[in-house]
Amino acid sequence: MPVAPSRAKRALADRHDPEGLPAYVARYLEWLRVHNYSSCTVENREACLGYFVAWCTERGLARPKELTKPILERYQRSLYHWRKRNGQPLTFRAQHARLVPVRALFRWLTRQNYLLYNPASELELPRLERRLPKHVLTIAEVEQVMRIPKPDEPRGIRDRAILETLYSTGMRRRELIGLALFDIDRERGTVMIRLGKGKKDRMIPVGERAVAWIDRYQEEVRPDLVVGRDPAHLATLFLTQTGEPFTPNRLTQLVRGYVEAARLGKSGSCHLFRHTMATLMLENGADIRYIQAMLGHAELSTTQIYTQVSIRRLKEIHTATHPGKPRPVRAIARDATEEQPETSSAEALLAALDAEAQEEEQDEVME
Repeated sequence: MPVAPSRAKRALADRHDPEGLPAYVARYLEWLRVHNYSSCTVENREACLGYFVAWCTERGLARPKELTKPILERYQRSLYHWRKRNGQPLTFRAQHARLVPVRALFRWLTRQNYLLYNPASELELPRLERRLPKHVLTIAEVEQVMRIPKPDEPRGIRDRAILETLYSTGMRRRELIGLALFDIDRERGTVMIRLGKGKKDRMIPVGERAVAWIDRYQEEVRPDLVVGRDPAHLATLFLTQTGEPFTPNRLTQLVRGYVEAARLGKSGSCHLFRHTMATLMLENGADIRYIQAMLGHAELSTTQIYTQVSIRRLKEIHTATHPGKPRPVRAIARDATEEQPETSSAEALLAALDAEAQEEEQDEVME
C-alpha cells in the first residue's frame, strides 16, 4: 500500500520515543548537516527516509533493533510493487534512490555503535538501466521555443534570459536558481557556478546571445522585481514576479510551459536544454572532456577520468561548437585533441545526463 508524502512527513515528526526510528533519523540528518552535506542531499534523504519510517510504522516496527535484512528486503519488494496514482510503477532508478538513504542510515547507525551489526550491508540494490535521453531538441526546435516568450513584456524578457542561459551553459536548474549578479563575467564571457552538485565551484563559458538577454533583463526588468532588503533576494540574478528566488519546481514548471507551448511533440524542462547543449556540441565536434567540464561531471563510468581544462580553451570550444551563435570555426574543435571521443564515451555522457534527469524527476515528486 502506498505511503502518502504527508504521512511520511508525519512519521518523521513523531519523536516521542528517543530510541525510535524517527529520533535516530533526526540525529542522522543532523550529522549530515554538521559534516557539510548539501541541503539538497539532506532534504532528499529526509524525504526517502520518511517513506521508509512510515512503512515501518504501519507494520509496528518502531526501533532500529527490530529491523532485519528480511524486513528490509520486504520494503524493497514493496517499492517494486508500488503504484502511483496514475497506475504506473516506480522506475528502478526511483526505487534505487529510495533505498540508498536507507542503506546509508543503517551504515551510520552501525558506525555510531547504535547497532551491533548492519542489516542493510548485504542489501542488493536494483540494477540501473543505462538509457539515452528521451528527447533532444534540434537547433530549429530550440529557436522555436525561444520565440515563445514575448520580448515586449517584462516577464517574457526574464523568461527568455532564463531559457538562453540554460541553453548556452547546460547548467542544472538548482545552479541557475543560485546564480548571483556578480557571477556573470561579461568581459570574459563566463559564468561562475558556486557550490554546484557535490559542493563544487566551476567556471564555464556563456554565449554572447545569452549575455545580451541577461543584460536586457537586468536593465529593464529586474529593478522592478526587487522588493525588500533581504540580502539573498538582492544578490539573486533571476527573481519571480513576487521578487523571490525561484524554487526548483517553479522553475521546472516555467520552462516546461514554454516547451509545451512550442508544440514540438517533445516533453521536458530544464534538463532538456542540458541534454540539447551537450548533444549539439558533440555533433559539432567538441571533445567529450570539454563537455564534461561544461556539465560539471567529475567522472563518467566507462570513460577516462575528467581532465581539467583551462577556461580560456573551454571558451574557444564553446564558441566553436555551441549553435547559439554559429560561426565557421569548427576546426578549433577538431584540433582540440589529437583523437576524437569514441561513440561509447559520448553514449556514456548522454546516459549520465538521462540519469540526472530521472533524479530530478524524483526530486519533483518528493518536493
